[in-house]
Amino acid sequence: MWLAILRRDLALLLTGGGRRGGALLPVLFFLSVAILLPFAIGPDARMLARTGGGIVWVAALLASILPLDRLVEPDLESGFFDQWALRGLAEEWTMSARIAAHWLTFAPLLMLAVLPAAALFGLGGEDLWRVELGLLAGTPGLAALGVMIAAITAGLRGGAALGGLLLLPMAVPILIFGAGGLQAGGQGGIALAGAVSLLLLAVAPFAAGAAIRAARE
Repeated sequence: MWLAILRRDLALLLTGGGRRGGALLPVLFFLSVAILLPFAIGPDARMLARTGGGIVWVAALLASILPLDRLVEPDLESGFFDQWALRGLAEEWTMSARIAAHWLTFAPLLMLAVLPAAALFGLGGEDLWRVELGLLAGTPGLAALGVMIAAITAGLRGGAALGGLLLLPMAVPILIFGAGGLQAGGQGGIALAGAVSLLLLAVAPFAAGAAIRAARE
């Protein structure tokens, strides 16, 4: 049953629920930021290489906000969660599948988009490896956080904008630890980003499930 929900959520998120762009919108936004910022910083190769990793993380965080409005609210309005509740499936179960689907449609594409972004910033092979490893550790937490916030703000007027405002400060620890992993001997930062992700993955399904039950009632 969980795999069936996961497949359904993957199809929904990849197509954007019938909207144009779907899962490509966060990636295109990420690449747009990566292309434009070198022009703003200037042609200083050392400056670009020194700030490139941090900018990649900021762009990834901003890109993760874009799908918030279609993570939960369309299904809440269509009665999807009511149908699964009638079948005896807990909201926490469906939310865990939604988190997995969100990560699968968001993080792998973003990690691929880092390759051309790294070339624009002049990041070397070691720095690129640290960025990719940090994103691998941190993006599950961003996915869990995004679904949790989308569930909490679903049904509220301006919920997408409010969700973005909530996600940014709550994602700061992941951003700090992930970007800190770019420093020499920064494996500890990547490990901490992974630890925060694991904590969010443990908490988010229950918080999102409780929010969905409250919205249904």
